[in-house]
Amino acid sequence: MTTPPSARCPALLIAAPASGQGKTTVTAALARLHVRRGLEVRVFKCGPDFLDPHWHQLASGAPVHQLDLWMTGHADCVRRLHAAAQEADLILIEGVMGLFDGDPSAADLAQRFGVPVLAVVDASAMAGTFGALAFGLQHYRPGLPWAGVLANRVGSARHAGMLQAGLREPQDWLGALMRVSSGTDMGTARAAGALLPERHLGLVAAHELRDSQQRLDAAADALAATPLGQMTAQDLQRWAVDFPAPAHTDAVPGLLAGRTVAVARDAAFCFIYTANVQCLTQMGARVVFFSPLHDAALPECDAVWLPGGYPELHTAPIAANTGMQASLRAHVAAGKPLWAECGGMMALFESITLADGSMAPLWGLLPGRVTMQKRLAALGPQQLDVAGHTLRGHTFHYSTSDSSATVVARTTRPDEAPAPDSGEVLYQQGSIHASYFHAWFPSSPEAVAHLLDAVPV
Repeated sequence: MTTPPSARCPALLIAAPASGQGKTTVTAALARLHVRRGLEVRVFKCGPDFLDPHWHQLASGAPVHQLDLWMTGHADCVRRLHAAAQEADLILIEGVMGLFDGDPSAADLAQRFGVPVLAVVDASAMAGTFGALAFGLQHYRPGLPWAGVLANRVGSARHAGMLQAGLREPQDWLGALMRVSSGTDMGTARAAGALLPERHLGLVAAHELRDSQQRLDAAADALAATPLGQMTAQDLQRWAVDFPAPAHTDAVPGLLAGRTVAVARDAAFCFIYTANVQCLTQMGARVVFFSPLHDAALPECDAVWLPGGYPELHTAPIAANTGMQASLRAHVAAGKPLWAECGGMMALFESITLADGSMAPLWGLLPGRVTMQKRLAALGPQQLDVAGHTLRGHTFHYSTSDSSATVVARTTRPDEAPAPDSGEVLYQQGSIHASYFHAWFPSSPEAVAHLLDAVPV
């Protein structure tokens, strides 16, 4: 049998020593800059993340997928990277947390595929130590592919010179982005330090800001003045990677053929992996979107998926939309399946206690209440057994739930046995299945079919 050809394309994995250094800004700015120059750019996000991809999709004009050697799996990474390399002039992968954080880490992904690492370092409070940090990131793990380092949130040209002088290898210097104040005018900004605003679950999604494109263009303009930003398409070939072709691709079973799945999608319910929607379609489902905030009723459908998001920021319109509440009740009363994860589950409870102590009513399809807190309640990779099939995914939430609904299963961490008081619970109430667990549908279409086909778990 002939081995399928690999696909060659310049690629960078944008990493950092820790979260909050500016990886997302630099990744989106780099994508936007080269798209403006006429290149085809494909962006990926390392690890589970719903918010950063909004910015990368806006910057690149193309769908953004996750790469995770555990959650999505090595074979999925191979397939997506090879497909991107066949279409693109540049592949960008934003890392997760710090370069070596997590198992698997962004460094694991870079080494597995030979993708050079571009380190973004918040240099606002350092000088000579910048060089030591860059040297450590490059050499901590032998054989790590390396592109260079970019200093972020730099105070002045003199400061940039001090940072550059501290590097052991002059060719590692890829430039400096100046610090931006929080009140910067997006129409005139020429630096990238603080252009993408944050809140408790991460960045504010690009579609929620009227000036998102201006922010990206300002960041791209700032990057264009650096050695990294001045590289041409030919210059980028120094970072070309041969991405192997997938050995084979298993067909997705048509377990939802002939069924219509209604997917909530608006400002309150926006944590949706593009690959999950693709998986539903590959399973034969007709996918229709609706807005629980604005639509008066569900569309005609056989099943509903309420994904995560920010219901805590939209409690008034959720409670006020009594038409949607009644439509959801009728859907469940008819025995039609409803899968709700994290924020989607929260909206189904009777009430929510917000971080300021106030209480607001919700839809009341699940007994009990949810309580917001100022610290993370759970974070990390999780897996869920559904009728003998294992869904992979993760958990990330700032609230806790108290419900009398039946607990039919619990998630576990990778390579850990189930325990009666650990993991995220899976509630069942009639045809509702709900959990804080965010599922990666392609990891088990069979499990997804159980959740969306009214099959007992």
